[in-house]
Amino acid sequence: MRIGIVCYPTFGGSGVVATELGIALAKKGHQVHFITYHQPARLDVLHHNIFYHEVRVSDYPLFDYTPYELVLTSKIVNVVKYEKLDILHVHYAIPHASAAYMAQRILEDQGISIPFVTTLHGTDITLVGKDASFEPVITFCINKSTAVTAVSESLKLDTFAFFNVSREIEVIPNFINNEQYKNIYDAGLRKRYAPRGEFLISHISNFRKVKRIEDVVLVFDQIRKKVPAKLLLVGDGPERSVIEKMCREIDICTDAILLGKLQSTKEVLAISDLFLLPSETESFGLAALEAMAAGVPVISTNTGGLPEVNVDGVTGFAADVGDIDYMATNALSLLQDKEKMATFRRGALAQAQKFDMGVILGKYEELYDKALQTTLKNTLL
Repeated sequence: MRIGIVCYPTFGGSGVVATELGIALAKKGHQVHFITYHQPARLDVLHHNIFYHEVRVSDYPLFDYTPYELVLTSKIVNVVKYEKLDILHVHYAIPHASAAYMAQRILEDQGISIPFVTTLHGTDITLVGKDASFEPVITFCINKSTAVTAVSESLKLDTFAFFNVSREIEVIPNFINNEQYKNIYDAGLRKRYAPRGEFLISHISNFRKVKRIEDVVLVFDQIRKKVPAKLLLVGDGPERSVIEKMCREIDICTDAILLGKLQSTKEVLAISDLFLLPSETESFGLAALEAMAAGVPVISTNTGGLPEVNVDGVTGFAADVGDIDYMATNALSLLQDKEKMATFRRGALAQAQKFDMGVILGKYEELYDKALQTTLKNTLL
């Protein structure tokens, strides 16, 4: 099958999932074409069956804002025609689904029929989608997609709540390649950050307000007052300066280490004892799943799709948003009890297996086949 994948090439969840999905499909023999404005962070274009098509946007004096959606549409049309793609899979509704729909109509006028699958990842629905100026476009594109998936039951329900959607949405959760997390523990790396045997607490995000990184710091501050511990903060974003100032004010700069953006976070997770994710909302919680794949229990909130990933009392603990004391208490209950920690580590690993790439990949392949059959049937009518 020749598959076109349209995504954001960033470190965010949707871009990571789209890239890993494409790589996995290529390994199974499918020809995968990435269409985006920059090479995705985790993409190896030298891999067999993988191709990258850059959406190059030029500045025109006529436009105050460059019309990326139109340039993307033209690029999709070009790639579909000349690479003879069978199907498009667009990740994130705006502007990818609308560009795919326009491309589909243009190609149809040229006698080419191609289905497109839209995967909803979260903020395209819960944040961008709530903006009234986007609502009509998102609703239209969801309804006109050949097939639509959401990464969690929670996100599916939000989509129906926020938009006048009149079609089926299939839940296909995010996934993890569990093999990548085996045998990567680095004793030397752990010694570097915990030279005196301190516990290592980690957090990974894009440092936006919704991640509530202040709560990460406050929970950690309670932990370090009871047990020796270090905090590893991975990522960057608009809240970084706020966190740096906060660390100075409560005097934890020697114990809180900001590592910035990392190409790979697996090595940090492998040396961690606990992972903190106190987000205001998460449509899925991919970072939590990645921690579990490394055998790291998770302390998270209980909002959005997080309860579908982090099972309270099994893989970690889930708290109400902002309940710092409860998070810290449960974190300490694990750190101060080796047997309990070992049990939760096993629970985290077992839960991660349920989201293994081998399990989820087949669901996408079945969906592609169904979408192709639907398009063929409509063409023959």
